[in-house]
Amino acid sequence: MKFRPLHDRVLVKRVDVETKTAGGIIIPDSAKEKPMQGKILAVGSGTRNEDGSITPLDVKVGDSVLFGKWSGTEVKLDDEDVLIMKESDILGILG
Repeated sequence: MKFRPLHDRVLVKRVDVETKTAGGIIIPDSAKEKPMQGKILAVGSGTRNEDGSITPLDVKVGDSVLFGKWSGTEVKLDDEDVLIMKESDILGILG
C-alpha cells in the first residue's frame, strides 16, 4: 500500500535497539521499552504559512531520528507496525 502523510506529518518505522547492556547483560523482552529511534519512510509536503506558502520539512525519507516515548499514533500498514507523527514530535536527526 502506498501512503503519503499530509502537511507536517511523517511516517516512521521503529528501529530495534541493542538487547544487551554495555556490561553484557541480556535484557529480556518483558523488560524492554519501546524504541525511541526510527527511520523516516515518508514525509508530508510541509506546513502552510500565514501567507499561504509552504515551508518544507527538515527531515527527509531515510533519515534516522529520535522521538519522544509517547509520540505519534501507531498504525499497521501492510502488516507492518509504523508511527504517524508530526515533525514537531521529532527530537532530532541521528547522524
